[in-house]
Parts: sequence; structure tokens; C-alpha cells
Amino acid sequence: MRYTEEIEIALPRDEVVRLFTDLASLPKWQKGLQSVGLLSGEAFQVGARTRLVFLTGKRRMEMIETITHNALPEALHAVYDTKGVHNVCENYLTEVAPDRTRWVTPNVFEFSGPMRIIGLLFGRSFSKETREQMRRFKEFAEHGTDVRG
Repeated sequence: MRYTEEIEIALPRDEVVRLFTDLASLPKWQKGLQSVGLLSGEAFQVGARTRLVFLTGKRRMEMIETITHNALPEALHAVYDTKGVHNVCENYLTEVAPDRTRWVTPNVFEFSGPMRIIGLLFGRSFSKETREQMRRFKEFAEHGTDVRG
């Protein structure tokens, strides 16, 4: 499954990059993120691996992020792996104006095992969740809104 989402943020690109790559800020805009643990490498550098643990209701999900490309401030790409799901996520940050940044993120999801059925049944919800995550980042970046309340 492939899709692309985009959003415009009313901040300079350098500020967007700073907030986007601040490990301590991730739980403020990634809903349900409980912990972030660097497993290897330097955060956000090619080859770095990070464990992300999310709690959605009573469901715990752990995924491993691996950075595959870093050309910041223009682009940062990663893959995310969890049981039965492989997500290739590209992030492009374009300066629209001195105080505006466009964030475009093409995504590819590959499902295996029982997760293939989930992918078929709930595929559209993945792009919706990406769109919501981007909206939450925008609110955090522009207004300091913290999803933890």
C-alpha cells in the first residue's frame, strides 16, 4: 500500500527540523508514545536504530526505526518495523517562505502473515493516522500543544 500526505507549518524550516529531531519532544506530538530508546548509532543519523513503544488503549506496540537517509534540512527517511508490518517513510521539508515549511511524506506499507488481513481491511486508516500525526506535529510546533494533555 502506498500513499502520500502533506501539510504546511507556519515556521521556518530550521525550526521545524529542530523540533522534528528532538527525541525529548517526540511524546509531545506522537500520540501514545511511551518511550524512545536509541539502540545503536547517533540519533537521526543513517543507520541509527531506535525502539519506539506506543500504548493505544490497552494495546502495546513496539517498533524499530532505522534511519536510511539523512539530507536535513531537506529530507529524512526511515523504515519502521513491527510484527508483520514494514513501513518505508520518506520525509521532505521544503521552505515555502521564510516562515513557512511544507512537509511531504510518501509512505509504503508492506504486510506479512496475519497482518496482511489487517492491511486489506484497514488500509485507509493508515493514511488517516499519518495525516493526524502530521496535524499533531503542526499544533505542537506552532502552538506548543502537547497530546499528553
